[in-house]
Amino acid sequence: MAENQDGQEKSHDPTSKRVMDARKKGQVPRSRELNTMAITLLGVASLIALGPSLADGLNRLFVEQFAVRRSDIFDTNAMLAHLVKAIGDALFMLVPFFLVMIVAAVLSSVALGGFNVSFEAMQPKLSKLDPIKGMKRIFSAKGLMELLKSLGKFVLIAAATVALLRLWADELLRLGDLSVEQALGAGMDMVAWSSLILSSTLIVMALIDVPFQLWQYKRDLKMTQQEVRDELKETEGRPEVKSHIRQMQREMAQRRMMQEVPKADVIVTNPTHYAVALRYNPDETQAPVVVAKGKDFVAASIRDIADAHAIPRVEAPALARAVYFNTELGQQIPAALFLAVAQLLAYVFQLRAYKTEGGDIPTPPQEYPVPQEYQHD
Repeated sequence: MAENQDGQEKSHDPTSKRVMDARKKGQVPRSRELNTMAITLLGVASLIALGPSLADGLNRLFVEQFAVRRSDIFDTNAMLAHLVKAIGDALFMLVPFFLVMIVAAVLSSVALGGFNVSFEAMQPKLSKLDPIKGMKRIFSAKGLMELLKSLGKFVLIAAATVALLRLWADELLRLGDLSVEQALGAGMDMVAWSSLILSSTLIVMALIDVPFQLWQYKRDLKMTQQEVRDELKETEGRPEVKSHIRQMQREMAQRRMMQEVPKADVIVTNPTHYAVALRYNPDETQAPVVVAKGKDFVAASIRDIADAHAIPRVEAPALARAVYFNTELGQQIPAALFLAVAQLLAYVFQLRAYKTEGGDIPTPPQEYPVPQEYQHD
């Protein structure tokens, strides 16, 4: 298990913040073997595919450049023009090959760690010139892995080369019996396919190196318990993070509050700006308890939930504002509001009895005795 300089064990997976910080520093998983394999293999394959057209183009180029007029031979400007045209034509013929190489180099580079530009990684660092640190890198586990990969590539390519020489030994010997033109054609074919086969051996090294680089990258970013704590403190200390946490807490509290509305006995309204849900259970509390309260949009939500569950609503603006401003969620109403709330609950219980037993329709109280110090505009 990896350890830091203080000897603490790095046993925790990297957090998203640590990964983002590492990317800003240019630390992303990369595989040289994948790059080498892609560039070499696609380069050889593109040369094989583009070979006939390149050969025809070069043939035309040679014919054009050697078929010059006698006057051009003694004209330095004409010869320079021929040279410039020949270079331009040759480069134009190689454009498809260059495009394939560029695509292979870019895709193989971003395939493992994604596209990442780090200006911090571009800055020169004198520490990279430290010979002691350089020796440590050479004799580290990563340096040993690079040595093993180099030896592996040498062994694979050497083995493939020996196998090809044995396979094509007779064909190589028969080249001497062919004409020059035939021998060149057959020899070029053998060189092209040999290059393709030898390049394909690098796939084995890429299949080994890619998982290793991913494992090494994750291992290097692992964190100790103390680093996790420090990052958590730093992250939670940001104002935007605290604001987001408070917003989430408010939303969760509001959802829990709304779940209590169906359990209320009555909803006291302003009628539109404020709404307070009260519940009274003599076996549990000595006074009614505020189970939900809100204003404007929240008040409208409380009213909608109350209507959906047939909870009676009573318009008592002064009492609604007094309970809203002087009582917190889950708290009993103040003693000064006992009389007003008692009159309200008496009306609600009479209304409930009327709906079940019939009789005279109860009349709601015209005014509720709210003390002056509890009144709010």
